[in-house]
Amino acid sequence: MSCQSCIGNKDQQTSKHPCYSADAHNHYARMHLPVAPKCNIQCNYCRRKFDCVNESRPGVTSQILSPQEACERFILVKERLNNLSVVGIAGPGDALANWDKTKETIKLIKKVDKQIIFCLSTNGLLLPDYFQQFFALGINHVTVTLNSIKPEIGAKIYKYINYRGKKYTGKEGAKILLENQLEGIQSLARQGVVVKVNIVMIKGINDIQIPHIVKKVKELGAYITNIMPLIPAPGSAFANLPQTDEKELNLMRNRCQVDLLQMRHCKQCRADAVGLLGEDRSREFCLRKELKGKKAV
Repeated sequence: MSCQSCIGNKDQQTSKHPCYSADAHNHYARMHLPVAPKCNIQCNYCRRKFDCVNESRPGVTSQILSPQEACERFILVKERLNNLSVVGIAGPGDALANWDKTKETIKLIKKVDKQIIFCLSTNGLLLPDYFQQFFALGINHVTVTLNSIKPEIGAKIYKYINYRGKKYTGKEGAKILLENQLEGIQSLARQGVVVKVNIVMIKGINDIQIPHIVKKVKELGAYITNIMPLIPAPGSAFANLPQTDEKELNLMRNRCQVDLLQMRHCKQCRADAVGLLGEDRSREFCLRKELKGKKAV
């Protein structure tokens, strides 16, 4: 395949990716496969609850699936959703902190459907270690959550990171994370991967810095940024902070739109979300319930 063909294919995929295209989210469905329970950092706004059907936020899922179960779930969903275009691995932990399971899941689904678009989300800590494997797996879209480009601010957002068998806290941990995020984003963009950068807007902590984050990731080759409101998760360190004001959020997006394309239709999906954005149908596709029903027949 020529370079031009590769570019054209990725452009076509992006036009069918509901998180990267404002138009696509009205027409194309995605499904998140919760095969990645472990995380290698602790964000102060995050509390992963696996068995919670009534919450809709990142880090929440009703099931943890094995790669084989994830492939079976994909087949079930594909049979019913003709508009399914994207398979994403977005947790409930970090896709790269569970790389063996993430990789196996993608390989199994690729055998079933060579046309499906693969996407994964990561905090970026392990991107320098694994990004070179993405092309062979057909991963052309990656979302990286980057909340600060100053370690002193990152130290307020991240409680700790676990990196190569050692725990780091404070500015030291935030600096390692930031360096790997920046290197990873640039490396992905140079490889031709379409990169979306998620930024959680936390009033009084990183909000003033967000325009600088957007400018920086643009320099590195990011395609789009998604400035998201803080959702104060019960039990998290930031549980008592106010949720980001929608008006302030949109003003920030407008300000950053001058520099880089902004995602404005994000629903901050669960790690097991299925269907159109904003129309989660994950409860309809509870894998073990489906398989039990099939065996009964």
